Amino acid sequence: MNVEFPDSETLRGTNDVESEDLPRFARASRARDLDSIEDVEAAAREAIADLPFDSLDPDAEVAITAGSRGIHDMPALLEGAVDALRERGLEPSVIAAMGSHGGATSEGQRETLEALGITEERLNCSIRTSMAVESVGEDSLGREVYVAEDALDADGVILANRIKPHTDFHGPVESGLCKMAVIGLGKHRGAESLHNAGLATDFSEVIRERAELIVEESPVVGGIGLIENAVDRATHVEGVPADAILEREPELLDVAREELPTLPVEELDLLVVDELGKEISGTGMDTNVIGRVLFHGEDEPDSPRITRIYARSITPASHGNGLGLGLADFVHRDVVDELTLDDMYVNIVTSGEPSRARIPFTVPDDLTALLLACSTTGVAEPAELRVARIESTMKPDELLVSEPVARELDGRADVEVGELRPLVFEDGALSPLD
Repeated sequence: MNVEFPDSETLRGTNDVESEDLPRFARASRARDLDSIEDVEAAAREAIADLPFDSLDPDAEVAITAGSRGIHDMPALLEGAVDALRERGLEPSVIAAMGSHGGATSEGQRETLEALGITEERLNCSIRTSMAVESVGEDSLGREVYVAEDALDADGVILANRIKPHTDFHGPVESGLCKMAVIGLGKHRGAESLHNAGLATDFSEVIRERAELIVEESPVVGGIGLIENAVDRATHVEGVPADAILEREPELLDVAREELPTLPVEELDLLVVDELGKEISGTGMDTNVIGRVLFHGEDEPDSPRITRIYARSITPASHGNGLGLGLADFVHRDVVDELTLDDMYVNIVTSGEPSRARIPFTVPDDLTALLLACSTTGVAEPAELRVARIESTMKPDELLVSEPVARELDGRADVEVGELRPLVFEDGALSPLD
C-alpha cells in the first residue's frame, strides 16, 4: 500500500496560525553538582578483583556481556574488565547480550555493538554473537528459561550492565544485572518468553525469579554494575558476586534513582525531541523523561505532564528500528522513510506492546509540527505555547524553551536562561540545536 502524506501547505491551512505568531525561544541549561569516575577502566579492574574466580582453571574462558544501549562509559568498562581478566591468566571474550535487538540476527547484533564502539579490535578479544540458546529450566509459570549457548559454553560469565529505572515497569529490580541475565543472555527466544510471562503476571518478579534460576544453572560468576549520573557518565562501578546479585541490585537501583536525569519543567504543551534511538533508550525515548509509558498494565506517571510530543529524527545506530515512535504524537516524515519495519516489528513483538510501534501523525517539516501544536493542545494564544526542545532524552538538562517556560525557569538558581529570540526556519526546518 502506497501512502501519500499531506504536504505542509495543506496541513498549515487547517488553522490561521503563522510562524510569526509563535512565541520567542531561549536557551536554558540546568547545572547539577555531579560526581563522576575519572578512570573507568581502573574502576572495572577493581570490580573484577571483587569477583570470585578461584574455582576456574588457568586459561579458562570468561565471557562478559555487552548490550545494545548507548552507555557512554561501557566500552571503557569492557576494556578494563578484559585487561583485568587477561592479567589473571584467564581468556576473556564478549557476548552480545541484547535480546532481539539488531533484528534478532547474529550479524545485526554485531553491527549494533560496532555502532556503540564495541569491537574485537578495540577490546582485543573475540565477540560472540550467535543467537543459539538452550533451556536451563522452567519458571513458576511452567515456561522455559533460555540462556545463550555462548554463555553456557564459557567457563565463567560476567553480567555487565547499567543499573537504572526501567522504561516499562517498576519493582525491586528493573534495568540492570538481572535483566541482562534474563533478556540479554536469553537472546530473542528468551526475551520473548520473558515478556510474555511478564504480561501474564509481574515483570519485576518474573525477572528476579528467572535471574535466580540462570545464576544457578549457568556459569555466572558475578556482575559489574554501572550507575550513571545525569549527564551519562559513570558515577559508580561495582563488582557483585553471583550469590549477592539479587540482594545487592535493589540497593544499587535506589542509588540510580537519585541520579535519574529528568526535565527541569513539569508541564508542557509540546516537547520536541530531535533524536529517538535504540542506543538512547530501549523505547527510543526514555519514558522516565517524557512521562509516558503506554505499556500493558502499567500506570502512567503523574509527571511530567506533556500534551504533545514531536520526534524529529531517528539515530543512525538504530538501523531503522524506530520502536518507541508510538510514544510521540507527531513525527517527521524522514523518520517514517527511514524505518526498517522488519527489525522494529521483531523487537516490538518480542517486547509485547504493539502500541509503541504505531506511526504517529506524520508531518513534512518542523514548522508544520509547531503550528499544528497550536491547534491540538488547547492553548488560546500561540504566544503562550509552552514548548521545550531537547536533543534526546539522554540530555534533558540542555533545552530550547518558549517564552512562557523561560519566564518560569528564570527564577531558579540551578537554571541559566539565555536571551529570547524568534525561531528561525529554513524551508520549514529548525536550526540545529547547538
